[in-house]
Amino acid sequence: MLWTHLLMAGTILLSALLGTGLRADSAFDRVENREGFVAQITGRELTYPGIRLQVSDAGRIDGRAFGRQVTGDWRWQDGYFCRTMFWGRKELAYNCQLVEKGAGALRFTSDRGTGDSAVLRLR
Repeated sequence: MLWTHLLMAGTILLSALLGTGLRADSAFDRVENREGFVAQITGRELTYPGIRLQVSDAGRIDGRAFGRQVTGDWRWQDGYFCRTMFWGRKELAYNCQLVEKGAGALRFTSDRGTGDSAVLRLR
């Protein structure tokens, strides 16, 4: 029973990371291009409780979320961060996300900025 609740909580938070979570409002500025995005992620890790990800300038996503491996690829397309991703064996649908930067964090908003958002700390 506890494991089921933890897995459900993990799924919800991972969904937030991947762009299907709650909107987080604050002072953020749009990241306009790939160079601006790479400048934010280089040498840093994206974190949220239970989530630690490295997003490389070479287009890779690697890390862990709630005890499962996360892998994927990304590219910058038409002003959006577009990614494919696996959480363990579960494939998460391709999605292009609006990226905004704030104080020590990035906000990702799914569906080209029209969906839900997740804020990840830069460490």
